[in-house]
Amino acid sequence: MNRLNNKVAIVTGASSGIGRSTAKLFAAEGAKVVVGARRQAELDSLVAEIKAAGGEAVAVAGDVRAEDYHKALVAAAVQNYGKLDIAFNNAGVIGEAGPSTEVSEAGFSEALTINLTASFLAAKHQIAEMAKHGGGSVIFTSTFVGYTVAFPGMAAYAASKSGLIGLTQALAAEFGPQNIRVNAVLPGAVDTDMYRETNDTPDKQAFVTSLHALKRVAAPEELARSVLYLASDDASFVTGTASLVDGGLSITRT
Repeated sequence: MNRLNNKVAIVTGASSGIGRSTAKLFAAEGAKVVVGARRQAELDSLVAEIKAAGGEAVAVAGDVRAEDYHKALVAAAVQNYGKLDIAFNNAGVIGEAGPSTEVSEAGFSEALTINLTASFLAAKHQIAEMAKHGGGSVIFTSTFVGYTVAFPGMAAYAASKSGLIGLTQALAAEFGPQNIRVNAVLPGAVDTDMYRETNDTPDKQAFVTSLHALKRVAAPEELARSVLYLASDDASFVTGTASLVDGGLSITRT
């Protein structure tokens, strides 16, 4: 407990899934948390849960595609809690899927905008604030898709999420001298709303489960613990990594 005592964190995509679990864990570990997503009602219920458990949190709803939204999240951290130490840029979408010869330019661009450009805009403002306070930790949610494994029909998702790994490395190299660490977490399949929407039959779920060495999918809380490690001082010499938390999917051929 208290691995994030006296830390201030932003978590995007916090209304459900990995983001929600991570926000709750950050708060339980002592962080003051600014939670962001599009859905105000879900954010309000998350803040209520965190406060009921003795934590501190505020919600700022908005669209990650807008640079002003990232400014507002950082401003909320500073105005409410005085600084920013940690940012978990987790908001993302699968994007338009299907045969790549039929994917629209608009659909491809939307995936790039939400998954990659928005993460850059977030980090741009987060890092500028962290640098004023002696450093910090920025974490992106990428994926194994397009990094160790590819699937047909997921070009937009693969391109946008693998782009985050290049962004992670570039920012880590650029801001390491200012004690700012930047890492990406690469989940395997996680039992979230997005997972269930994509794998909407027992056969699909059985197939995805079989791809993992552990022969199961992750709970969101399991990913949250890996993000906590990267956010905390336990990972003080870890930067620029693409951290696979994929249940052995990337190395399994059975």
